[in-house]
Amino acid sequence: MYVGFVGLGVMGQPMALNLARAGTPLVVWNRTPARCEPLRAAGAEVAAGPAEVFERAGTVILMLADEAALDAVLGRGTPQFTARVAGHTVVHMGTTSAEYSGSLQDDVRAAGGRYVEAPVSGSRVPAEQGRLVGMLAGDDDAVAAVRPLLAPMCHEVFDCGTVPGALLMKFSVNLFLITMVTGLTEAFHFADRHGLDQRLLRDVLDAGPMASAVSRVKAPKLLARDFTVQAAATNVLENNRLIAEAARKADLASPLLDVCHALFGETVAQGHGHEDMVAVLRALEARTDGAAAVAARAEGRA
Repeated sequence: MYVGFVGLGVMGQPMALNLARAGTPLVVWNRTPARCEPLRAAGAEVAAGPAEVFERAGTVILMLADEAALDAVLGRGTPQFTARVAGHTVVHMGTTSAEYSGSLQDDVRAAGGRYVEAPVSGSRVPAEQGRLVGMLAGDDDAVAAVRPLLAPMCHEVFDCGTVPGALLMKFSVNLFLITMVTGLTEAFHFADRHGLDQRLLRDVLDAGPMASAVSRVKAPKLLARDFTVQAAATNVLENNRLIAEAARKADLASPLLDVCHALFGETVAQGHGHEDMVAVLRALEARTDGAAAVAARAEGRA
């Protein structure tokens, strides 16, 4: 029986490639057909559309950008939904609100299917290396069946109980990631505007207790002003929004996240949403330059 994979974006394509290279019989589809060609070359079969994926695969992995894309692929709200998911296991690996995931599980179950949340932690490079961290939630039998499929994509997988436990766990992880990378970026901005050697900053950070796999990837990008996407600023902003909404619904304070939300909003508004998340540097620079201009005008008036 084939495994289906729908959604071959920045993350989905390398994930699916790792599955194909591990010998998993795959049938894939992506809205942009050209994204399927590396999978075809790796031995996967390319479907004409989502319906064909469900016709040929008992388990279908969805790595899609948002809730609207998920609903469209599943045919949710149409007669096609039951035809697609009945007797299938739907594996949701993207990032949506916890409430959406819970309601989707209810609909999949009602239609005679099984549902597993399986979001991952990591960006493009870990996806290429098969070094993502997976989080699973759902009924025990469905989770047990899906877990082996994640092995070519994830170096560790954690059980997070019932839906939406995996997504809430990912939100917790991403809250740390977003604030950490923003802090690292602000440190490089601080050093730059004080005329410090940013290469030395990188070396000091690498030698100290704050060094991490994330800092060792992002610091060289900041040093080189390399904004090539690993995790796009637009996606980070969307993740930030989802986490902030989950915090508000639980009456939780999230002051660091809220500052990051504003900064990433400014980054995207300035036209840098397609760049890597370290492009938040551009928002910091704009704030600094704007404050300097205001100060200069004030000094001129004085």
